[in-house]
Amino acid sequence: MVHEIYPDKLDNSYKNKSITDSDRVMVFKDRCVLIRKIADKYALPEYKDIKENITSGLRYLFSIEGRETCGYFLAQAEHVGSTDGLVFLPLSEMRYIKGEGFKEIYFTVCTAYHLHKWYADNRFCGRCSGRMIHSDSERMLCCEACGNQVYPRINPAIIVGVTDGDRILLTRYAGRAYKGYALVAGFIEIGETPEQTVCREVSEETGLKVKNIRYYKSQPGGIDGNVLTGFFCELDGDDTITMDKTELAEANWYRRDEITVEDDGYSLTREMIIAFKNGAYALK
Repeated sequence: MVHEIYPDKLDNSYKNKSITDSDRVMVFKDRCVLIRKIADKYALPEYKDIKENITSGLRYLFSIEGRETCGYFLAQAEHVGSTDGLVFLPLSEMRYIKGEGFKEIYFTVCTAYHLHKWYADNRFCGRCSGRMIHSDSERMLCCEACGNQVYPRINPAIIVGVTDGDRILLTRYAGRAYKGYALVAGFIEIGETPEQTVCREVSEETGLKVKNIRYYKSQPGGIDGNVLTGFFCELDGDDTITMDKTELAEANWYRRDEITVEDDGYSLTREMIIAFKNGAYALK
């Protein structure tokens, strides 16, 4: 995600910063983001382009070090879109758009959406129902009635490539818009380590047992508000799959030469599948 923009660096520390005309503004509506689109070129709108339409919610998000135009802000706006090249682009479509520089736009939008959802979901205190107010010194919301302090929520999750020699377990989700191949995944529950979650999720979704769990890589996922930790592991025992049909539409073993998935440059899932296909990762 946006942590992968080397040699530039995300500065996610909170600043009590005023917006300038050249800062970028994130406007979300119904899981869509406001984007300037001219021909096949995309850019996030600058404040000077839409400031007359800003109604409320102007809030500093983060910046990218070393950029002359580096500040990103969250805002609510009215009467924008479909004019002057400004359109509301569904988040679900963004990862399929190709083009120079768009990968960074997507990663930045996902990170901003994580904060947008956190602000939207915490307008009132979960302890006493009082109104939450923004801290001027850190990224924190505080209840003006009882003093309850709330910080951005991150949901830990795992994704796991289950291997058996030259084979890997690939799945397809049930009841989701995404119909491509995936790996077994799930959220970490209270009292679990990530490795225990790997064993539980694989068992619940496929009925398989695993061993030799190895860490691969992690990735923040802004749209879902999570941080995804990737593992590879080996099948332990019987390879018969007993699929949970409420979670999965398909679960099968595929040999390396049968894998048709292509790396999209965004997804940790696809990166792990391609790493196995190319023999770049193998348990020993």
